Formats: sequence, C-alpha cells, structure tokens
Amino acid sequence: MLKSHELIGFMSPSLAADILNFAFAEDKPTYKAALAAVAEARRVRPVYLLRQPRAQRDPLILNTLTRPSLDAAAATLIRAWLLKKHKAMLADFLDALGIPHQDGVVETLPEKVEDDKLRNAVETLLGKYPAEVVAVYLHAFNEMNEVNWENLTRLLNEDARLQVGG
Repeated sequence: MLKSHELIGFMSPSLAADILNFAFAEDKPTYKAALAAVAEARRVRPVYLLRQPRAQRDPLILNTLTRPSLDAAAATLIRAWLLKKHKAMLADFLDALGIPHQDGVVETLPEKVEDDKLRNAVETLLGKYPAEVVAVYLHAFNEMNEVNWENLTRLLNEDARLQVGG
C-alpha cells in the first residue's frame, strides 16, 4: 500500500505538476499549506520559496513532498485535488459500488465489498478516466480510509493498469 508521499514520488512528473498547478490556481490554502510544510522541512521561510520562479519552486516542492516526514502534506494535496477536481470520478466509483455519498465523500464505508462489484467499479473508472488518475485515486482511497479492503489491495498490486509510475 503506497503512502501519499510515495504516490507523489512514483506518479509521472506531469501528473504531479498537474496536482500542484491545480492547487496553485484553484485551491490557494492547500498550495500555501504544502509550501509552508516544504519550507519548514527545508528550514527556510515560505517567503523565500515564494520569491523563486514557479519553474524552480514547483519541482522543489514536489521533490520535498516525497519525504516520509511530509506524508500528511502530500495527503492533503492529493485529497484536495481529488475532491475538487475529480469529484465526478469519486462519485462514479462509489455509485458503482452502491455506497451512499455526498459529492464523492462518504461518512462510513462498509467493512468489505464484493469482488465482482469492485472489479466492475474499477473497470468503469478505467473506461472513463485516465488510468494514472484512476490508479492514484484508488491508491489514495485505500491508504487514506480507516477501512482497508483486501480485494482492493490485491487489485492494486496485481493489475498493471493500476500501478503508479510503472
């Protein structure tokens, strides 16, 4: 099971840049939180990073977010991107599983889901959305929720389409 800092490190550089660009353009509080966490980890003031051109700053932020100590900041960045940019994908997945939700957000997840339902839900996503985005979502979903579905873990490990960065 990949942690959020590992997802940032293993995903394609273009997808990682897309996530950070989305936060910069559409979710300033999340961008500023990631920047502050990176500044603290690098022992510099956030304003120092802000003064750098984005072409230099963003790769530095993404590289730093791959550190295990910054897993919470990486998780916040990924979660915000998924909930704000890919709400339809989250809803499609939960709908296919028959799990009630509010705009892709769930109060309580079932302890397990049937294998066939899960496979069909994953196939639905792969048919509608880019495979790497689906893979990042499913890995994040599996890692960030209290409930861990063994069949989802197995699918993520076995299905080549759901590998991040590989």
